[in-house]
Amino acid sequence: MWTSKSPATVPAPPPRHRLDRRAIRWWTAVALLWALPPVVVFGVLALVIPPTRFVFVPLALASGVVGAVYVVVMPRWRYRVHRWEVTEDVVYARSGWLWQKWRVTPLSRVQTVDSLRGPVQQAFGLTGVTLTTASTAGAVTIPGLDRALAERLVEELGRAVRRHGGDAT
Repeated sequence: MWTSKSPATVPAPPPRHRLDRRAIRWWTAVALLWALPPVVVFGVLALVIPPTRFVFVPLALASGVVGAVYVVVMPRWRYRVHRWEVTEDVVYARSGWLWQKWRVTPLSRVQTVDSLRGPVQQAFGLTGVTLTTASTAGAVTIPGLDRALAERLVEELGRAVRRHGGDAT
């Protein structure tokens, strides 16, 4: 019940900031890395073992259709869902695509602020920022940020966390 007007109980609007648009290409590349192998394996098996073509050709086609839908839909959907915002006291993050997650993390509870660039992210000039807390829900991650923006965000969040000086538990 929303009877109190304290900041902890007033529902917040969705976070304002989107990820970098290059995140769509990054997620598309990663989706291709997952979608192509079954098609290739089933296709090769159909070519190498002709008597099994009646099984492997339909499997190759079905995995190709499912993979194509995943590669086209998932990155764009995730881009529309993923948002983030940092205020004086909290970090808001919305993520996911089928299962969407909304996280509000008080800066006083943050233990570490890290950045992470995997090889595919690096190829697209992107970086992720992770805030670790003692929460059982796990770390809050903001993926797909421009590298320079992510570096500034890590520095600013580090200063903000030190200013808050909470118990981080």
